[in-house]
Amino acid sequence: MPHIQVNAIKGVFDSEKKREVIEKLTDTMVSIEGEALRGVTWVSIHEVESGDWGIGGQTLTAEDVLRMAKGG
Repeated sequence: MPHIQVNAIKGVFDSEKKREVIEKLTDTMVSIEGEALRGVTWVSIHEVESGDWGIGGQTLTAEDVLRMAKGG
């Protein structure tokens, strides 16, 4: 039984995006190991408070991530 864990900054993904992440990660696991795994593939999304995440010694906020996703 695979368990895929996703860590994300709170506020980056809305409910629809989270649903899409869960669906597509499950589909990816099934494409690798077969349809029998669909019903036993767990995906959990763990959210870290905006500003409690860092990269390169700098804090990262949801706004930073959303800005980067837009190419800015």
